[in-house]
Amino acid sequence: MRIDQPTPAGRIQGSCDPRFAELLETFHANFAHRNELGASVAVTLNGKPVVDLWGGNRDEAGTPWTADTTSIIWSATKGATALCAHMAAYRGLLDLDAPVARYWPEFAEAGKEAATVAMMLDHSAGVPAFRGAVPAGAFYDYDTTCARLAAEPAFWEPGTRSGYHAITFAWTVGEMVRRSTGKRLGQFFRDEVAAPLGLNFWIGRPASVTAPVAPIFFAPSSDPTRNSRLAIAARVDPTGPTGCFVANRAAYNVNTPACHQAEIGSISGITNARGLAALYAPLGIGGALGGTRLLDADTLARATRVSAATHDDATLRMPTRFALGFMRTVDNRHLPNAANSSMILSDTAFGHVGAGGSIGFADPACGLSFGYTMNRMGAGLFLNDRGQSLVDAAYRALGYRSSASGAWTT
Repeated sequence: MRIDQPTPAGRIQGSCDPRFAELLETFHANFAHRNELGASVAVTLNGKPVVDLWGGNRDEAGTPWTADTTSIIWSATKGATALCAHMAAYRGLLDLDAPVARYWPEFAEAGKEAATVAMMLDHSAGVPAFRGAVPAGAFYDYDTTCARLAAEPAFWEPGTRSGYHAITFAWTVGEMVRRSTGKRLGQFFRDEVAAPLGLNFWIGRPASVTAPVAPIFFAPSSDPTRNSRLAIAARVDPTGPTGCFVANRAAYNVNTPACHQAEIGSISGITNARGLAALYAPLGIGGALGGTRLLDADTLARATRVSAATHDDATLRMPTRFALGFMRTVDNRHLPNAANSSMILSDTAFGHVGAGGSIGFADPACGLSFGYTMNRMGAGLFLNDRGQSLVDAAYRALGYRSSASGAWTT
């Protein structure tokens, strides 16, 4: 059914299969009660779109969020970056068990000699952040940043600990794609994923693209944020992985064309919910859709199996669960000082959240793919009540019963 309805923060438009009526109601409630500014949500089932909604405003002046509005999706970019690496593996160009030195000899120094390609993907490679000052705008220069990362000393012996490579994932995994395929990550993604699937999705958006990009509005500081595990760890040890990660965030500004055009495969992806859902649609049904095969069954199974799980992520300082580049359901709802730091999916789902609450994922058990993007960030590290409530509504529409266990079950 076609949707065109008012909310206190602008109109909601698009289409929604009647089975997902609760999701539509929840999307409306986000604008009415949860401070949503502009957003989009999309769902596919067995590769076919069943929900495609957008609404609210691109900015606080009231410019409407339209069907083709996009935004920075922060770390939801990592799912697209990981997919490119696994496509290289599927094509026999990249061996996930090989030492990184086989492809990037310069990286194998300063305690990083034992790093493997798989460790680059599951956040155990030991370089979650850069030590020392990083100049403003430095991350826009791919080659210079890549060379700096190659020389960076490891925070721990690769493979012995897991710590979210929140920004450096752009070069740890991005360089595995470039060295194995001969194409930079942004070009590979554009040529081999976005173009075949017809996605408005970029990692490094060309200046010639004119579709509107909604500016990001940051969540205000609050006591839960100031007292979060991450904030406390950064204050206690400014030179540790957490402190360095927090300091590194000053090196880019997501509301500038320079950042939009930069190839930062960890944070600078630009798309909307339709693009995220369409990216994951083939991955929810075996790796292929509409004549385009991204991965085979074996590669997909390895890519999405849990590879690194910990009760104390060296960067985020809370429990995390990672496959090879993708996140798996993680329940930190009862953990002190960890508000909005969970991502409750089913045990078969995989994908990635982005700062402020965006998310894209696939669930092969039910043939689901899902995308949600927004421009007013919520507090916390993973999903907040806006994104999680939409995910919950999607699972309930498919007959799932409860998430009390920490994962949605039927």
